Amino acid sequence: MQNNKTPNSRAGVIAQASKISLLCVSIALVSACGKTIKPEQHKPTKLVQLEQSVNVVEPVLQTNVSGRSKLADVNRFEVGFDGKQIVAASNSGKVSSYGLNGQALWSTDLKEDIVGGVAFDGASQTAVVTTKSARVVGLNTADGSIKWQNKLSGTVLAPALIHNNRVLLSANDGVMHGLSLQTGESIWKFTTQTPSISVRGSAKPTLLDQRTALLGGADGRLHAVDIEAGIPLWNRRVGIPSGASEIQRMTDIDGTPTVDQGQLLAVSYSGQLLAADLASGQVTFLQEAASKNSLAVTDRAVISTTLDGKVKAYNRQTGELLWENDDLAYRQLSNPERVGNYIAIGDLDGVVHFLSPEDGRIVSRTQTKGAINKLTSASGYLLTQTKSGQVSVWRMAR
Repeated sequence: MQNNKTPNSRAGVIAQASKISLLCVSIALVSACGKTIKPEQHKPTKLVQLEQSVNVVEPVLQTNVSGRSKLADVNRFEVGFDGKQIVAASNSGKVSSYGLNGQALWSTDLKEDIVGGVAFDGASQTAVVTTKSARVVGLNTADGSIKWQNKLSGTVLAPALIHNNRVLLSANDGVMHGLSLQTGESIWKFTTQTPSISVRGSAKPTLLDQRTALLGGADGRLHAVDIEAGIPLWNRRVGIPSGASEIQRMTDIDGTPTVDQGQLLAVSYSGQLLAADLASGQVTFLQEAASKNSLAVTDRAVISTTLDGKVKAYNRQTGELLWENDDLAYRQLSNPERVGNYIAIGDLDGVVHFLSPEDGRIVSRTQTKGAINKLTSASGYLLTQTKSGQVSVWRMAR
């Protein structure tokens, strides 16, 4: 682990979102002309046994929801959770629910490959998933019955955002959709420009404020939308095309930006970590950090996992590099996720590492089965669904 410091500037509070100016590109796996561009291969760093281990979490539930599917890739499935009930989707078409005691509550087979899920709204008892044929399905989380379904113009690979009686989705054809939470009926939609070559995938919509959502598109822009009516409020370019070829000029936004305490934070596959002040619209700092994962934030720091397996923490006010940990190099790290006083990060072997946000030391580990693409924390619990379909839930140790 190394410690480095570099100077930079500061950020502030939410106000005039229409002034936002960002510079960020998020590019994951690229396929063009029948050929797949693969990154340079490196052997994952071997883990070193911890001399002392802190008891951070304890297991609550482990179950497997895998099934046979013809899909070649595995998307970053998120586990739906409302603090009491867990809803998980299998790419083979099944959606299943469990209590925190491990009891299976119900299971529904949609008889079609699921490619995006799960969004779970506890208040309305609704879970939303999307399928290979561009179906969006709303399920009653009380019994697993289908409440409604709708056919969209394009496949949706990211979980929906459910807010203010709307279900918001970003489809791979560049169309943004707002559906009724009660009926699934299309309330609004608008179309963005779609380049001839783009990343397979899209960013999960995120809240800017209680009435506004941010949706990222393959056009390299963030679109701010009124959640209820779908009125576009503003859009700003995030990805700046550069290079001679279409592949080099790809500007997809494939990761979910973070909005916290008046800052918009984003990191790109091409190597930029950026913070913007939402009050002034100014870029407050820009650092080098290539990643396809979302960020974790504390009051002091913004934390990123890079493509080559480093974990970096920056001062969120100045952009100063606080620390860097390379103990997990080339271990295909997940997003960093804040869990209590620690930062959790998953890897290709199903190991969850817990780091101190103060200096980046690994202080604890726990284990699941299969590569971890995405970690989620909610209500004092840490959840993941691995590539092999293993669903694991931990709670903060008592």
